Amino acid sequence: MTQTPHLDLLTGPASLRQMSDTALAGVARDVRNQVIESVSVTGGHLGSSLGVVELAVALHAVFDTPRDKLVWDVGHQCYPHKILTGRRDRMHTLRQEGGLSGFTKRSESVFDPFGAAHSSTSISAALGFTVGRDMGMDTGDAIAVIGDGAISAGMAYEAMNNAGAEGRRLFVILNDNEMSIAPPVGAMSKYLSGLYASPLGEMHRLAEGFEAALPGPLRDHARRARQLVTGAASGGQGTLFESLGFSYIGPIDGHDLNQLLPVLRTARVRATGPVLIHVCTVKGKGYAPAETAADRGHGVGKFDPATGRQAKGKPAPKSYTQVFGEALLAEAERDPTIVAVTAAMPGGTGVDILQKRFPGRVFDVGIAEQHGVTFAAGMAASGLRPFAAIYSTFLQRGYDQIVHDVALQNLPVRFAIDRAGLVGQDGATHAGAFDVGFLCALPNMVVMAAGDAAELQHMVRTAAAHDSGPIAFRYPRGAGDAMILPDRGEVIEIGRGRVLVEGSDVAILSFGAHLGECRKACAMMVAQGVTPTLADARFAKPLDRDLIRQLLRHHRALVCVEQGARGGFGAMVLHDLANDGLLDGRCQVRTMTLPDRFIDQADPAAMYAEAGLTAVDIAATALEAAGLRLKPVMGLA
Repeated sequence: MTQTPHLDLLTGPASLRQMSDTALAGVARDVRNQVIESVSVTGGHLGSSLGVVELAVALHAVFDTPRDKLVWDVGHQCYPHKILTGRRDRMHTLRQEGGLSGFTKRSESVFDPFGAAHSSTSISAALGFTVGRDMGMDTGDAIAVIGDGAISAGMAYEAMNNAGAEGRRLFVILNDNEMSIAPPVGAMSKYLSGLYASPLGEMHRLAEGFEAALPGPLRDHARRARQLVTGAASGGQGTLFESLGFSYIGPIDGHDLNQLLPVLRTARVRATGPVLIHVCTVKGKGYAPAETAADRGHGVGKFDPATGRQAKGKPAPKSYTQVFGEALLAEAERDPTIVAVTAAMPGGTGVDILQKRFPGRVFDVGIAEQHGVTFAAGMAASGLRPFAAIYSTFLQRGYDQIVHDVALQNLPVRFAIDRAGLVGQDGATHAGAFDVGFLCALPNMVVMAAGDAAELQHMVRTAAAHDSGPIAFRYPRGAGDAMILPDRGEVIEIGRGRVLVEGSDVAILSFGAHLGECRKACAMMVAQGVTPTLADARFAKPLDRDLIRQLLRHHRALVCVEQGARGGFGAMVLHDLANDGLLDGRCQVRTMTLPDRFIDQADPAAMYAEAGLTAVDIAATALEAAGLRLKPVMGLA
């Protein structure tokens, strides 16, 4: 086990405020070693956490947390923060069932004043705490830590514009590591890189009012640097941040406590309005395997701390993401009008496969889902065939644009929705639970879900061929079925499901990737002498109304199963049948969805067990609805 003598002395952040700067540097070394050791056991967000070790130590050493509210944007860089705030002994449970969240979480600690896992929320939340303080709430200063990738999102600028107009004392730490999940894109990244790369990058550039706290020679250098940056000596407009009403300090070396500590201390003493401190860091800092990795160790599995080699899992079939990426490439090779849009996730969504072959036809818009959706709508209006590849949990951020810019105008944007359903160690914040409901509510929208990897191929081709309006298809995280896949998918008739197993007693109608669990449920029922029908709905909108009515006529029970929240596929079926007065017959109809609560991180199988969506649960629901008794061999007594 790694020796951590300085960290061992800590009882909490208050201990840091009693230490010398030399001792704080020792704490930072120990925290870095602890992060590496902990993540090697659990896997997780290594590079981003290593990049903020010194920053986390400095912030807790300078500010009075938890009274001062430290808000980490996204939260995937919060492991050092967790180690420093009384959770060190639980770091081995990180992202595990019943363990620590991989992100900040209000219910986990008073040192997590605001939960996060989606980006670009920190400044808005910190401004909220600031107003609360100024209106008499028992809270101190608010500090938002936001990355150069996250600050590319529009919400961050909405918050900064508001904060600048309010003029309240607020601290924003811009953690500029020139790397989000993928290398950040866009003009903002170039702007920040230009500041750091300039000849002034080695100087402490402090806003007016802070320079007086520096030694004389350094003060003169800082004043001249500031004048050049802000245009103060020549009547220029200043930095973008100052135009928004912030005092700008930086850029400073985020790994040098001799820079961080004096700047933070001075800012805390002198600030009267909003301040932005530009801190430059290295993702994966201090651990060579992370620093040299293509993604700087963003998300890693278990690994050997000595070498950085990640543990190899058992050979698995292709992931759904890879199947999508290869299917999209197959279509794009035949159709030059096919393009793809991703929001800072080319590798995560699989569009990097197309990007390598046709780099000019893949557009990474950065963390800007709203813009990405409308950008795709504009391309569709021009005659291109855009695929917007966005995780389900992040697609929520572009919903108004889906409604107003895509569905209302009936533009043929193809939405490839990855991470549908429960996603395991990332927990509730990343669950793809709501897309079926919010998409099915929209006129003109076609909504599909892949029951297996081959179906995903078919849906990619179907979406490519669908020019009459918007269309979406969802698929889960992880490996697909071990099946031989065709070279290319086939076009599915819109609104047409399929029957996989013919029976006469009960019918299971699956929508999406829970089809495999439904197969297991059918096998259990066969073992009890019950003959089930298994059907794959494929479409939540439009429904295969003929198939549903056929199942209703010929079975004693119909159970609809999906990997989504209430108000999705099952609700569409119930609404359709109720309108035709078909819920009053002998066939009992049931829906099985995710429960009306958020489910914390665990192995996906355990999460679905908690949700009541195992094969046993499905079989039991079907048999109960049909009025059949369960046999003890099912283990369901």
